[in-house]
Amino acid sequence: MQNIFKKIAVTAATSAALSMAIAQQAQAISFNFNWQGDTGYSATGMFSYDETTAPTIISESGAGATNNLQSLMVSFFDPNNNPLQSLNTVTDGVSESPFFEFNFDTSTQTLFGGFDVGGGTGVIGEQFLSGEIGSFLELRQDVDQIATSIQLDQNSGEITVSAKTSVPEPASVLGVLAFGAMGVGSILKKKQA
Repeated sequence: MQNIFKKIAVTAATSAALSMAIAQQAQAISFNFNWQGDTGYSATGMFSYDETTAPTIISESGAGATNNLQSLMVSFFDPNNNPLQSLNTVTDGVSESPFFEFNFDTSTQTLFGGFDVGGGTGVIGEQFLSGEIGSFLELRQDVDQIATSIQLDQNSGEITVSAKTSVPEPASVLGVLAFGAMGVGSILKKKQA
């Protein structure tokens, strides 16, 4: 009987150690960003990437599969803080916007350079935040699906990044649970035999 408890304890300890290692291998890290225009329009957003595989500088542009970003969404608000639009610029590692531009330094946790998020799929009325961080950012709205847009607001290129969180990837959590269940199942099976 004592031998069975020893095996259960060893299996539990091994499962816990492997679970921690698996969970650490796939960590999605998320950041929030905020932009405030000179006349009161604003934008808030969130982006995420796998912190275990991301390089120091993440640079993304255009439509198609991204190199590192897993998601990026942005919401726009009028001067009375009423929601205008929420758009997913990157979903499951894929951008649909040919205008998409994003640069992030993972070591300093700052956005830099060219920035273009929001619309970009050619739908009339889509809004997008674009420009050069630290120089000039503007909130624009598409007018004709071709090349005409109107400026809703602008600022001097200031945008803030905050609220870092790490969340285990869903596949890692499922893997940990499955591994633990296999360990307990094998112990119980041996006990019955």
